[in-house]
Amino acid sequence: MATVPVYRWRLAPDGYATRRQLRAVGLRPGGQDVAAQLERPRRRREPLVAYLYRVDRAKPVRPMTPAKWAALAKANAARRTCPECWRDAGYVIPPSLGMCATCAFPDEQRAA
Repeated sequence: MATVPVYRWRLAPDGYATRRQLRAVGLRPGGQDVAAQLERPRRRREPLVAYLYRVDRAKPVRPMTPAKWAALAKANAARRTCPECWRDAGYVIPPSLGMCATCAFPDEQRAA
């Protein structure tokens, strides 16, 4: 297995990008292996690592199909539906509560 070149933070040469940087310009890694690694040193801990991909080998992002849009809308609706009262809360239900604010704090809602 070949080792990948390691660059220090902010010192990577042109032509390399992270996944987020590729996505920002409408590209994806497209199945290529990690081309390089970026390390940001930290005190008393292991360094932060970012994987870099070659921009010239990146492929365009696949377009969303109508089926993907429908699946995304269904998933977002499920995140807004309260499992207790089965109503659309109008916001994404926080995992810490696990239910809408009306069901989580019924006494405060009656007082208001």
